[in-house]
Amino acid sequence: MIDIYVYYRVRSELAALMLPHVRGMQASLRAAYGVDALLKRRPEEKDGAQTWLEVYPSVPEEFLGNLEQAAIDAHLPIDGGRHIEIFVDLPECA
Repeated sequence: MIDIYVYYRVRSELAALMLPHVRGMQASLRAAYGVDALLKRRPEEKDGAQTWLEVYPSVPEEFLGNLEQAAIDAHLPIDGGRHIEIFVDLPECA
């Protein structure tokens, strides 16, 4: 299992319009794949944009392709593209 973090910039004037689209995309992913999905943002704005973060904890590796397709299908107005980071758990100490 992996944890997926996706961050991107959203123009501040588009944030209210984009929020239901991202939440809808995440709701569809939850329903279709049974995954948890969180949405966060940095508290500050910079250069007229907000930084948003989607978090998908403990998902199978093959989920990544479904996530990328869902974002394409959602036609999200993102400033500069989506940046994906993948993390794995550290092994337990013996």
